[in-house]
Amino acid sequence: MDTIYDLVVVGGGPGGIGAIVEAKILGLGRVLLIEKTDNHSHTIRKFYKDKKRVDKDWQGQAVELEGHIDFVDGTKESTLDYFDYLLDDKVIDSRFNCEVLKIQKENDVFVIFTSCGDFKAKNIIVSIGRMGKPNKPSYKIPPSIRSQVGYNLDKCSRGERVIVIGGGDSAVEYACDLSENNDVTLTYRRDELSRPNPTNQNMIKDYAKDKRVELKLGIDIENVVSEHGRVRINFTDGTHELYDRAVYAIGGTTPKDFLKACGVTLDKKGEPVFDENYESETKGLYIAGDIAFASGGSIAIALNHGYRIVNHILGKK
Repeated sequence: MDTIYDLVVVGGGPGGIGAIVEAKILGLGRVLLIEKTDNHSHTIRKFYKDKKRVDKDWQGQAVELEGHIDFVDGTKESTLDYFDYLLDDKVIDSRFNCEVLKIQKENDVFVIFTSCGDFKAKNIIVSIGRMGKPNKPSYKIPPSIRSQVGYNLDKCSRGERVIVIGGGDSAVEYACDLSENNDVTLTYRRDELSRPNPTNQNMIKDYAKDKRVELKLGIDIENVVSEHGRVRINFTDGTHELYDRAVYAIGGTTPKDFLKACGVTLDKKGEPVFDENYESETKGLYIAGDIAFASGGSIAIALNHGYRIVNHILGKK
């Protein structure tokens, strides 16, 4: 507690990594990265399938990198390797398996209360993802089949009849990946899949054309029940189907309680309030990465957040 950091970054995803690396390169002073899991980039490790393509330009949106990090298109593995290199090469002071419980501002200094001790800082960047808390359906999942209902591919096996629920990139990628060893249906409440990036849209069209993935579009799910140990999906048009497994890929939610505990003001929709410099209403407390976008953003944009925020902090000195 005697040390006062110039910057503490909460969250070891792309936005947090970008911020802490830029802070060291630009000479901000004493900086610290805090991550609650045992390694950086938890969302990529847990929710991205092996060899998943990772694009710099999300959904075809070209982004010019502004800082010192030379991020390029790659795979899950190459992206993790690159972030390993950034953190190891720059000798970043970091704490893993360290959960931030709350942040309080006392005069001009923030006190960060964590599971591994308390820290003080002049500035804070909260850069956490949304996928750590995936969206769940409004209807209840019966306890008897909860082991057969998931939000990623962790428990999926071979030879199953699987339904993937969702209309975004993750849903498409899950369905195509599972189709190699399973009978897969992808269902989405709208008539077309307009949310995925162009590459994934073309991929799902090919898979549907070749009958590797069945598409069930323009229909919603009424509820899910258990029938003879299987997952019965009841649709709003009165039909139903039986599956061995259901995988929900319907996005993530902003961790409202955590943001409030950090002193971040939220708007009526539960989104964090910040200005053009990504500074919240609490001066010196910044927002970066996925939580700065209601609909999600790219790794390149998250990296730019870190660069801009660090420059703003330096400009106030």
